Amino acid sequence: MNTNLLRSVFSALATFVALSLTPIHAESPKPNIILVMPDDVGYGDYACLGNPIMRTPAVDAFKKQSLLFTQFHVSPTCSPTRAALMSGRHEFKNGVTHTILERERLALSTFTLPQMLKTVGYTSGIFGKWHLGDEAAYRPESRGFDEVYIHGGGGIGQTYPGSCGDAPGNTNINPALWHNGTWVKTKGYCTDLFFHQAIQWMDQKRSTKQPFFAYIPLNAAHGPHVLPQEYYQHYMGKPGVSADTAKFLGMVENVDTNFGKLLTKLKEWNIADHTLVIYLGSDNGGTAGREICNAGMNGGKGSVAQGGTRVPVFFRWPAGGIKANEETPALSAHLDIYPTLAEITGATLSDNVQKQIEGRSLFPLLKNPQAEWADRTLVHHVGRWAKGEAANAKLKNSAIQNSRFTLVNDKELFDLQADPGEKTNVIAKHPEVVAILRATYDQWWTDVQPLLINENVTDIPKINPLKELYWKQFGGEPSEAMLKQMDPTKVIGGKNAPKKKRKNQ
Repeated sequence: MNTNLLRSVFSALATFVALSLTPIHAESPKPNIILVMPDDVGYGDYACLGNPIMRTPAVDAFKKQSLLFTQFHVSPTCSPTRAALMSGRHEFKNGVTHTILERERLALSTFTLPQMLKTVGYTSGIFGKWHLGDEAAYRPESRGFDEVYIHGGGGIGQTYPGSCGDAPGNTNINPALWHNGTWVKTKGYCTDLFFHQAIQWMDQKRSTKQPFFAYIPLNAAHGPHVLPQEYYQHYMGKPGVSADTAKFLGMVENVDTNFGKLLTKLKEWNIADHTLVIYLGSDNGGTAGREICNAGMNGGKGSVAQGGTRVPVFFRWPAGGIKANEETPALSAHLDIYPTLAEITGATLSDNVQKQIEGRSLFPLLKNPQAEWADRTLVHHVGRWAKGEAANAKLKNSAIQNSRFTLVNDKELFDLQADPGEKTNVIAKHPEVVAILRATYDQWWTDVQPLLINENVTDIPKINPLKELYWKQFGGEPSEAMLKQMDPTKVIGGKNAPKKKRKNQ
């Protein structure tokens, strides 16, 4: 055989072996990172995941280009999920046990995801819903974000006593938005505005060759379901669809439309292959669309059933070796995003940050969706107990699960492989499983107690901080009714929060 040919063959073989052993983050420069997360959208609210009437062409196409995690979990409600994403650990360990009443504030000791990314040269922007504290020290501009374009509180126009509240009289159409330390009055629909600002910012940053992290945690399709009629009118009159549900579906479709525009821009800019795009399907389980399709699950937002925490997440990064149109059933969660991005970007974590993180890097699964993945347990807890009632809330609205079983409220055990809809309690049949899960949960509950730092806070603002800044910037004063609404002494605990608003928090 020709010697030169032999050398070529061996050289090619060596190159193939070397590439197969090279980690994702060494194959290409640090990727730009985009994380898109709608609000209050369920697993079954996407056409590609079984919804019979929903129109989500962008996500449907994205699924064919991505790796889908089918057993991915978030928290039962919104602020907790955001806390886990920003920290890599369970929300309670950041002091976040509610969505209001100062219990939504992300512990100032937490080293956030954008702070970590900054250590490896990233610039970060947030566009949408923060909901981890509206006071100066807690706002995203103080937590590692260089570009901030958000609304206040947990929903546009929402106000609760104490620190959590949006601009006065705000609405999804033509909202006032907090932009880099000042209020701006806008024209347009909120989701369109958030994506437009994110795209503009990314366009500016891509020419500097500094990698960016664009975090787009939307308020849609969170209530109130206010949007232009042309966005939802085609859902009106469909079987089983109320006017409010039609608006919800329209908000989801509009998110999809804007996501499609974003993906098109990445292609136009010729950076699509080198950008890691993560589409996290929701910040909690389903809401207004559950009666149409709940993906065979039980429960929704605000519950620890699978329908309250299981959501889809898609990863796309062609240059990083993530294969298209693949799925993995590995048990995974929101607290895994932080360590995954740390590994991909090559961040060196301090001892304190390593202690903070309890999630797992999904790196092996991004390389090989069927990679060996040791079983684990995930704890779900709704929180939201009344002030002073943490000690009595241990087993209420709680669940601990592994890849096969979930123990709910310490009373019901469901075999998720045989019974994904959680219809049959098999607690009497598996005492050894129950014993292990109970012991693990007991230890977890003990571990979180010293970290529940927001339970008895006394430093409660008398006026919502962002409202106060709005009035200082544009003039005007709060009415007596508004001051009464914002008075923290009028609400003792979460159970006394205004019922209608609390449902959408």
